[in-house]
Parts: sequence; C-alpha cells; structure tokens
Amino acid sequence: MKKLAAVRFFVITLLLCCASELWAQEQSKKDIEISEKVQNLLSQMTLDEKIAEMTQDAPANDRLGIPFMKYGEALHGLWLVLDYYGNTTAYPQAVACASTWEPKLIEKMASQTALEARALGVTHCYSPNLDVYAGDARYGRVEESYGEDPYLVSRMGVAFIQGLQGTGDEQFDENHVIATAKHFVGYPENRRGINGGFSDMSERRLREVYLPSFEAAVKEAQVGSVMPGHQDFNGVPCHMNTWLLKDILRDELGFDGFIVSDNNDVGRLETMHFIPETRTKAAILGLKAGVDMDLVIGKNVELSTYHSNILKDTVIQDPALMPYIDKATSRILTAKYKLGLFDAKQKEIDEETVNAGREEHREFALELAEKSIIMLKNDNNLLPIDLSKIKSLAVIGPNAHEEKPKKGTYKLLGGYSGLPPYYVSVLDGLKKKVGDKVKINYAKGCDIDSFSKEGFPAAVSAAEESDAVVLVVGSSHRTCGEGGDRSDLDLYGVQNELVEAIHKTGKPVIVVLINGRPLSINYIAENVPSVLETWYGGMRAGDAVANVIFGDVNPGGKLTMSFPRSVGQVPVTYLERPDFIGSGKGKYRFTDKSPLFPFGYGLSYTTFKYGEAKLEQNTITKEGSTTVSVEVTNTGDSVGDEVVQMYVRDDFASVGRYLKMLKGFERVTLKPGETKTVTFNLGFDALNVLNQDMKKVVEPGTFTISVGASSLEKDLKQVSLKVK
Repeated sequence: MKKLAAVRFFVITLLLCCASELWAQEQSKKDIEISEKVQNLLSQMTLDEKIAEMTQDAPANDRLGIPFMKYGEALHGLWLVLDYYGNTTAYPQAVACASTWEPKLIEKMASQTALEARALGVTHCYSPNLDVYAGDARYGRVEESYGEDPYLVSRMGVAFIQGLQGTGDEQFDENHVIATAKHFVGYPENRRGINGGFSDMSERRLREVYLPSFEAAVKEAQVGSVMPGHQDFNGVPCHMNTWLLKDILRDELGFDGFIVSDNNDVGRLETMHFIPETRTKAAILGLKAGVDMDLVIGKNVELSTYHSNILKDTVIQDPALMPYIDKATSRILTAKYKLGLFDAKQKEIDEETVNAGREEHREFALELAEKSIIMLKNDNNLLPIDLSKIKSLAVIGPNAHEEKPKKGTYKLLGGYSGLPPYYVSVLDGLKKKVGDKVKINYAKGCDIDSFSKEGFPAAVSAAEESDAVVLVVGSSHRTCGEGGDRSDLDLYGVQNELVEAIHKTGKPVIVVLINGRPLSINYIAENVPSVLETWYGGMRAGDAVANVIFGDVNPGGKLTMSFPRSVGQVPVTYLERPDFIGSGKGKYRFTDKSPLFPFGYGLSYTTFKYGEAKLEQNTITKEGSTTVSVEVTNTGDSVGDEVVQMYVRDDFASVGRYLKMLKGFERVTLKPGETKTVTFNLGFDALNVLNQDMKKVVEPGTFTISVGASSLEKDLKQVSLKVK
C-alpha cells in the first residue's frame, strides 16, 4: 500500500513538473512574440507618438492601431477616479480586509473587482497599497494599509495581485487587469505623520520592514506595474532614485513591468523637491531613473512632464535620450499586448445604464465585512443582544447613518471608493434586522467634524427611552484618508463628550467604531462595556454590524494595527527592539507604554484554549526545516473563528533584531468542543536574519517560536528551536 502511494505521488509530481515546464515554455514563446511585435511598432512610431504613449491614458493611435489603456483605482472595489458611475461594488476598506486575516478572501475580492473593471473598459488599476503601517496613526492614509507587519502585508498583497491579475494561463486575460504595487518604498516612514513627508532610514529598516511586501509582489505575484512614493528617500526623491528603481526594483528583485508615477510626481521633482530648475530637467531625471509613465490626473498640460512641449526638442538635440524613450514606450506597449488590447475593440460604455456590479459581489462584500469585524471588549457578555429580551434600541452617533450624496461618494466608505448602488448604514442594518419587533430610537447627536452639542439632548433622550444603545462614532473621509493627517488621535469634534453623555444615562452601551485609523479611545475602553471595531465596512457595513450585534455572526477579526493610548505614544507597533533596561524596561515615567489594544488582538462570543506548541524536530541545520504545531480547542458553546499566529525571534544574532516577528497565521473555524491542529513551517523564510553584510542568512543558535492568539506575551505558547 505504501509503495502504491509512493508511486502515485511520484507520477503526480512528474505530471505537475511537466505541466509547469510546458507552461513556462509556452509563456516564453508568447513573450518573444510580443517583444517582436513591440519592436516592430517602435520602428514605425514618430517621437511625438512615443511621448504620447508615456501618459496614463494615452489616446488610441489610429495610424498604427495602438489601443487605449483605461485606468482606475481598485483598493476596495473599482473607482474611476474622475467619475462616479457604473454601480460598482464597494468592499470593506483595505485595513478592514486585512482584519479578516484570510488572504483568500482578498484574492476573491480582487478577482471580482477585475471583472467589474473589464465591464467598464478598465485594464490598469492603481492598487494594491503595500505600505507597511509604521505605527503613526496621525498619517491619514493608514486606512489604505494592510497593517503594521511586513509578512502580513506581503500575504495580503500577493493575494490581491493574484486576484486582480490572474495567474497562469488566466493572467491578464479578458477577466483580469494589471495591478500596481504602491508606494515604492518606505512611504509611511515620515517624521511628522504628514502625507508625502521625507523619510530618513537605514537600509536595514528599508529591507526588514518596507521591502518584503514589494519583493513578494514582484517575485511571487509577478505584479505588472509599480508606483513610486511622493517622498524622498534619504534625500533623493523616489521618482529620480536610480538606486531604488533600477538597482533594487529591477536588477535585484527582477521587476520587468512598467513604472507609473504617482500623480504629478515627476513634475514635483521641480515644484516640491526643488531639485531640477525646470520641468524639462525634471522629466529627464524621471526618465533616466526608469519612470515609464507620467500620471497627471485630469491631463493638465501645466503639470505634465512627459509631453511633446516639454521633451521633444530636448530629445532631438540630445539623441542619447532616445533609448530611454524607447524603453519606456516598449514597456507600456508590452503591457497592452499582454492584456490582449490589440486584439479587442474598445468597449463602448453607456454611463447612464452600465451596471458593473453583480449581486454575488454584493453578497460577498457582506461576508467580507462580517469577517473583518473585531470585538475589542465585551464585559459581562453584553453582546450578542437577545432580540426577544429588548423592546427598544437607541441608535446614536454621527456615523450611524449616511444618505446617498448628490456628488461624489459616501464618506463612510473610506478613501478611493467608487459609488455603489446603495450603502447600508448601521441604522439601516439594525432596522432591517429587528423589523417591527423592536422600536428604533435614532438620534445623530453631533456631526463628525463639528464642535456643536446642539444634538446632545435628543441623543440623551433617545438613550433614556431605550433598553440598550448602539453608539456609532469614529471618523469619515472628512477627518481621515489621503491628506487627512492629524496632530492628535482622539475622537474628533465633540464625539467623546457624546460618548460620556450617553454613558451617564446608565443604559447598556455598545460602541461601534467606523473609522480609518487607530484612535486613542481611552474613555471608551475604560467605561463602555462592549466595543466593536468595524473600520469602513463597505456597502453592506450596516448588515454586517447588525448580524454581529444580534449574534447571527460571531466576530472573529483581529487587529492588524496597534491602538495607541495617546498621540505622544506614536509610533506604537509590536515591532519593537529591546529597550534600555535601566530606565524601567522601556516604560514612560508617568504613562503606560503598552498599546491600548495590541496587534493581533480580537475577542469572540466563544472561548479558545491553546495546547502546548510542539516542534516536529527540536534541532535542525542551517539549511534544514521543521514545523511547529499547536492544538486549538473551542471551549465555548458557539461556533467561532480563531486566528492562530506564529512569531519568531532569533535569540542571539549578529545584529539587533525585533523582539518578535510574525511569520505565519491561519484563521480556523471551530465548533463547540472541536479541536484542530494548526501547523506552520519553519525554514529559511521564517528564520533568516539580515546580517552585517546585508545578506539574508540563517545563523546557528536558538530561536524562540511563539504561537497563540495575539502578539501579547500572555497569549502565546513558546517553544525553543535550535539551529546548528
């Protein structure tokens, strides 16, 4: 029997290897054919035509049959940037997607987004955001990140890219589009929490924290496009940084797609960084560094750099620049061939009637929202609410409801959002859930960005007339998102005073956070019995919240960003190096240094028990590998999800290291009383260190392997691995 199984395994392995080799050969043949077609086109193009091709939405070239390549955003559903049409699906924001800790869900979301993009003629999308959150929530674009850990961001990023672009024979086919990994690189590492602020950091931090997600995007997901960041890196703006764009991205990582600028950023070499004195010199710097495409949203000629008015005469006078033009143009043409645009007619879109979204996509948006919700607190098991035991429910707060806007899109969807056919607010979701069984008393209380308390009396009255209160606060696109940087992290306006006023009524209160950044919610954490972090939950957010509040869904999400106690604590992240022991183990003199809520944290309506972590082998060689396993048991009385996390620490290395780093995770569903064994691999990828020569190596010594429910030491089971 064993021999038969071995033969089967050998045959299957052989067939898979042969299939893989045949696919690689076929792919190589296609690449050669495309290269020949591109070179043929280049030989026929005028300089004006080549320069025209180097913009984000170059018009079709009828003379040579070069097609138009339409762009859009796809961070959490399709957005056409300058337009709001198509009834696209708005999924939960990126920070919420990551809180599921389930990459397959992100892959599915991206694949659905690709279908909607193709329905609207879009074939190039400026997503995903692979910036690792640096622990400074003053920075408004926090919501676009998958979290504070490079491994987690890498896994989510690869899943997104593979969903958007497709894999194997399906890559870039009629159901997929080109993804753009951004912002290369180290974008959140700024001094003041300001969007696009300059970054000074060591090469070690660059490689340990910020580069891994892009390396995975290139090497694993074969991302088709990369976008540099607005900022400079150690004094050299990313859009003219040859070391970053050529030496690392292309030569070291092997990226072979095209590089598109962030909005106006080649021009900003002159107007923001003040390095070149003219727009023409800025264009040449970007071109020589390898920026292939100039993104200027709205096609404002005054902001353009890759334009005949700017480049043509200079290139004619200096023929040495021509190879850069040809290389940039060839990369863009190659992308158009890979997408099959030369073989397809441009899609005619009726903006009045087109409906890109599908009902199955909207149902999946609900599932994604449900799985992203994190329960931060639940004293005395206030949640879930038993529908049969209440007669009235107050729904209060500036984020409890939002009407469809006359212009733009909903503020409670977060940045980079298209316009869905509808948005289910928390108020809508709760009304739908309770029907006529429970009376809903709604009061706004205050506006998200106002300091008026005019609505407080009505809110307090609604609470006093109800058996329980759902209080919905946080942020919106008015107070967060790109350009929404802040100098403090408290609830903005008079929201905190509203929370205090409602708490003083003595009614059971559930706070629902709808927000895009970690907030310093100390009063809520200390006084409110139940707290749900829902981030921006997408177009079905209210349905998801209602399903969790009434127990139809058991919350299983976990934080991917640590919550600070105050703005003075930032940056706050689990990625810490050892502190000076003599000062009291790194604690502040008068305040707690630990996060209010830590990375990896989240509660459930059930309970879980972890067994001891067990190694398959206690000792391995530097070239070897092993596994670590742990048994997880649902010790409660309801079905629940647990996210099992695995952290690694090289105990004594040749260089300074973080106290621990995430190297594995798995979300599992357990029935009451059920036990599952979760296993993680331990090999080069999990154990390597960047040594003093900046080389990844596995060093002999001991490693502490921690497995458990969060990044907190008390939540982890530890075992020691020896490498010789």
